[in-house]
Amino acid sequence: SHPAFFILVGIPGMEKSHTWISILVCLMYTAALLGNTVLLVTIVKEHSLHQPMYIFLCMLAVCDLLLSTATVPKTLGVLWSLSTHISFNGCLAQMFSVYFVFVAESAVLLAMAFDRYIAICDPLRYSAILTRSVVVKVGVAALARSFCIMFPAIFLLKRLPYCGHSIMPHTYCEHIGVARLACADISINIWYGVAAGFLSAGLDVVSIAVSYTLILRSLWGLPSSRASPKALHTCGSHLCVIAMFYMPAFFSFLVHRFGHQVPRHVLILLANLYVVVPPMLNPIVYGVRTRPIRERVAH
Repeated sequence: SHPAFFILVGIPGMEKSHTWISILVCLMYTAALLGNTVLLVTIVKEHSLHQPMYIFLCMLAVCDLLLSTATVPKTLGVLWSLSTHISFNGCLAQMFSVYFVFVAESAVLLAMAFDRYIAICDPLRYSAILTRSVVVKVGVAALARSFCIMFPAIFLLKRLPYCGHSIMPHTYCEHIGVARLACADISINIWYGVAAGFLSAGLDVVSIAVSYTLILRSLWGLPSSRASPKALHTCGSHLCVIAMFYMPAFFSFLVHRFGHQVPRHVLILLANLYVVVPPMLNPIVYGVRTRPIRERVAH
């Protein structure tokens, strides 16, 4: 009973604004591609930046590129009415890619918080703890965890009957958006999505909060009056990125499942923003606030 394809209709109720929205999305996507590419090339070419902190930053840039590229080209095709059809398996592949990269990026942000914790609270053992092999293992673990969490979602969607429903009010494929086209109970899909979100990104946020609580407690006891502002500045960029990544994503995630009073076009706009705004802003934040990167890019 699976449809051969889905028809993505964009943002319902805002059809007259599709062109202007597409221009904004296109500009943000271009900025994300340019910024993250410059960041990657700068770190890869500059040997002095081959440190755990900057390697994690490279992972973050790769995740940002993949997250935006998995959705924005199709979104632009839908908004410009160039490509509104997507096959059933292609839709599942896009859905898996978006959430797989999202969970992996969340793990990278957790690793960056751990990196800052070791650098500030135990600096003498920093090089011994965060060796290159440990950094590689962290990256592999992030990918493995993301795969294990998101792979079952494919079968949860494949088991549903769709009764010929194929018109999806969205610009790309989301788990709950596809599930709502089914003519069957989707409670398992809803609660699996909630559990997967809180057991991955939710636990990551809690762990990040614990890390920064320990960092602040350590900074509170520093004897030098100049050490605390300097150390806090090194964490400022990371905290900005964390806020930009998690706040719109969690808001969209929860409202999409439980906010039945929120207009649908608001939900779809939020879903489009959280896959393109953080990838656009992350390299800007790190480029402006991180002096070594700023100097290398200027050079």
